[in-house]
Amino acid sequence: MKISVIGANGQLGADVVRAFEMNGDEVSALTHQDVELSDADSVFNTMRESKPGLIVNAAAMHHVEKCENEPQKAFAVNAIGVRNLALAAKQLNAVIIHVSTDYVFDGTRRSPYSEADVPRPLNVYGNSKLSGEHFIRAATEKHFILRTSAIYGKNPCRAKGGLNFVELMLKLAKERGGMRVVDSEVISPTPTVDIARQIVAISRTDAYGLYHATSEGSCSWYEFAREIFVLTNTKANLEIAKPDEFPSKVPRPTYSVLDNCSLKTKGLNFFRSWQDGLRDYIEQRSQEALQRPGN
Repeated sequence: MKISVIGANGQLGADVVRAFEMNGDEVSALTHQDVELSDADSVFNTMRESKPGLIVNAAAMHHVEKCENEPQKAFAVNAIGVRNLALAAKQLNAVIIHVSTDYVFDGTRRSPYSEADVPRPLNVYGNSKLSGEHFIRAATEKHFILRTSAIYGKNPCRAKGGLNFVELMLKLAKERGGMRVVDSEVISPTPTVDIARQIVAISRTDAYGLYHATSEGSCSWYEFAREIFVLTNTKANLEIAKPDEFPSKVPRPTYSVLDNCSLKTKGLNFFRSWQDGLRDYIEQRSQEALQRPGN
C-alpha cells in the first residue's frame, strides 16, 4: 500500500513510518518542510503528487500553553489543517487515519472514558483537536480517528524540549538525585511503538470510525515515575508532590484514562499493559546504549 505519513519526524510519526516500512508498505514520510497543513493548496498539491491510498496524520500543534496563547494558529493546524487533509483524502478516494487526544475530555470522572462519552475540552488544544475530529467525520466516511494519551517514544518530542517523561525522570534523577511528582493526575502511559503497531493493524480493515487507543491500565504520574526507577534500577528520592505544587497556566484534565471499547468489541485491540510497554521501552533503551561506540 502507498502511504503518506504527516508529521513523519515527530515522536509518534517516526515510529509510524518504521512500522509501515517493516510491514512492506511504500511510505512517503512528510514533515512540515514538505507540507503546510493550514494551507489548502499545499495539502492538495502534495497529496496529488504522492497519490497515497492511505494518509496518516500524526502532526499537530500540541504544546498546550502555546495553543492557549495562539488559538488561531492552533485551530489553523489542528482543525482547518485536518479538514484540508480529509478533503484531500476524499478527493483521492484514500483512507485517512487521524491521531487525536484524551484532552477532548474534562477529566472530572474517575472511570475510563469510552467513545460514547460526550467530550468537554478544558482548553484550546482540546477544543482544536475535537474540531479536527468533527471536520474529518463531515468530510469523508473512510476515516479512522484514534484518541491516545500520555505518549512516549525514542524519537525526540520537540514540544517537550526533546525529552519524554521517561527520559526526563532519568535525567532529573541523575542530576538532582530526587524529585517530587504529582499523584493526583491519572493517565495511561502509551508507547509510540504500540500506537504505530495498532495503526498498521487497523489500516488493513474497513472498520471506519472513532477509537480510543491507549495502553491497558492506568497510573498516576508518580506511579509512572516509580516504575521507571524500578525497571532501570535507578536510585532516586521520589516524593509525592501536592496537587497545587506545580500550578498549570492552562486547565488540564486530571483523569485521562480511556477505554479501548470499540477496538475490543471489534477484536482489533492490540495494546498491552502500560507496565509491559514501559518494560519493553527500557529494554530497547538499554540495548541501544550498549551498541553505542565506546560501550
